Amino acid sequence: MEGVRNWWQELAGLVLPAECGGCGRDREVLCPECRAVLGGTAPFRVRPVPEPPGLPAVHAAARYADEVRAALLAHKERGVLALARPLGVALAGAVRVGLGEEGVGEGPPPPGDILLVPVPSTPATTRARGHDPARRIALVAAGELRRAGMAVRVAAVLRQRRAVADQAGLSARERLENLVGALTVVPGGARVLGGGPVVLVDDLVTTGASLAEAARAVRAVRAVGSTAPETPAPTPRTPRGEEARTAPERVPRAGRTMGRGAPERVSRADRMGRVECGEGGRAVYAGVTREGREVRPSGAGAGRGGVGGCGAGEVLCAAVVAAPPDSFEINRN
Repeated sequence: MEGVRNWWQELAGLVLPAECGGCGRDREVLCPECRAVLGGTAPFRVRPVPEPPGLPAVHAAARYADEVRAALLAHKERGVLALARPLGVALAGAVRVGLGEEGVGEGPPPPGDILLVPVPSTPATTRARGHDPARRIALVAAGELRRAGMAVRVAAVLRQRRAVADQAGLSARERLENLVGALTVVPGGARVLGGGPVVLVDDLVTTGASLAEAARAVRAVRAVGSTAPETPAPTPRTPRGEEARTAPERVPRAGRTMGRGAPERVSRADRMGRVECGEGGRAVYAGVTREGREVRPSGAGAGRGGVGGCGAGEVLCAAVVAAPPDSFEINRN
């Protein structure tokens, strides 16, 4: 039923008169004036105050006020799915600026694809809304960046591991305490994260607690993979008086991604741009846009090599569509 409802919402947004998600103007999904507010300026580095420990550098495309706030709420809470396109384009701009400040694009390319990892909502919230706003705009952003020549895909590898209280009305400290340890990586997600460096994405940052917790969950998996002991490769028996015809089989390190020749469980969902990998975790989402659908394989075989200044699974930065106006004032003593 959820898929049917989403399909009807998208169809209605195409054929029925709409109102601007920002100002309410008739027959405009987002009018030119509101588009200019959303993406008319370069994304900024933002810092919540107080800044939670472990928060990566965050860039936002716009200030969370007036037209931008209305558009985000219309997409998130009212299911105006046509707004995913302009919101995703704005998010792509924030990702691009964040990667530029991390040195991506200068020198050797990073290993594998850039992974956009959306911060998940609770399952109950996603069911109530009928869609996952952060993942939807991340898919649009990935498509926009690929069209600009960047190797990017979406890896929805995070999920809630325990119940959390409603964040509304909580202070910054209470939000941080509420979310500590709340996120984990899905089974099989460690392999996906081994496919390239990570950019955390969300539609909105307020206190930074959600992004800090997402960064902790990703870093925890990477730390486990980097410290796991290496399994020695077995040595094949060589017949007496005869050279071995085959080289020793290499056993991959723990946490390493699937190679190009490794089997990958692909279900009927791959036609929707989703790949089932690992232990049944639906983790990797190709950029599904109106321009076309594709499934990009995960794993080391999918990357192009190169080391650069970032490693596979490393959290480079975070990007959001919007942040509170006061978080843009980063030059504080």
